[in-house]
Amino acid sequence: MIVRSKAPLRLSFAGGGTDVPPYPQERGGAVLSATIDKYAYASLIPSRDDSLTVQSLDYDVVTKYHVEEDFVFDGHLDLVKATVRRLLPPQQRSGMKLFLQSDAPPGSGLGSSSTVVVALVGVFKDWLRLPMTDYEHANIAYQIERVDLGIKGGMQDQYAATFGGFNFIEFVGDTVIVNPLRVGTDHINELEYNLILCYTGAPRLSARILEHQIQNYVEKKANIVSALDMLKELAYAMKNALLRGRLDDFGDLLHQGWVNKQQLASQIATPEILELYEIARKYGALGGKITGAGGGGYLLLYCPFEKKHVVTEQLERLGGQVVRFGFEPRGIQTWRINGK
Repeated sequence: MIVRSKAPLRLSFAGGGTDVPPYPQERGGAVLSATIDKYAYASLIPSRDDSLTVQSLDYDVVTKYHVEEDFVFDGHLDLVKATVRRLLPPQQRSGMKLFLQSDAPPGSGLGSSSTVVVALVGVFKDWLRLPMTDYEHANIAYQIERVDLGIKGGMQDQYAATFGGFNFIEFVGDTVIVNPLRVGTDHINELEYNLILCYTGAPRLSARILEHQIQNYVEKKANIVSALDMLKELAYAMKNALLRGRLDDFGDLLHQGWVNKQQLASQIATPEILELYEIARKYGALGGKITGAGGGGYLLLYCPFEKKHVVTEQLERLGGQVVRFGFEPRGIQTWRINGK
């Protein structure tokens, strides 16, 4: 028997940063996001021995542990070790092989690390027949990454990957409320047609950027608090524009969000990213943003369809890599097949 899972990566349109504690606990946060047809995959194959073998198919890395080992977090496959440690006490473990794969590298800004954890929780949930709601699934993934491993970051990625589709996610204290959006098919197709996703060629360490953002907020720097408040307001405005099909307004709001996002930490906008963004705006893009915490990864841009090809050419001329994508309405999926 083989248990498999796949969880979709996400594009965060607005509100990113307002889901990073302690802001949501003190002022409440909100994000608008959608999942896309890029995934993190996990496969679990039970074995008869007493070893846990983990293979990363992306990096061709294979590591073997004893199942009853008290895992040490040392920066090597920590997401896997933390998931196993939380869901399977040593005395309940049996041999297994785990295979991991992702359509985007860590640091892409598409929530890839969190999505890997959602996929891992998915295979264990299916294998162990764990009764778990989508909210519980997302929360366990959040606890593994943010609490058990202490990795700085927000609360949106785990919920986006678990629920899937277009969501307006609110954070009130420690409570997360996922509001699925019924966006018209015509509006989804037009939005997808007018968006450009461009890899900047520079993965970033989001935790370091977020540490600066958190510190700036904790110190209650007026410009940081004001920028986060505005990002939250823009999330509500962008949700309304999307639901009403006012997509040019959606593009303009992306630009306003990008301007405010840059106030949070100096590392968010590198000279290379700024050059790509400025040339895109010069040739017709209405707005855009860097995905995730910033500093690298993917640049998302909204362009009227008649200018999209020109903007694409200019981005590629500067070394950007434009990637085709589509929206994915489903969240985490698991299935079983008979092994060889």
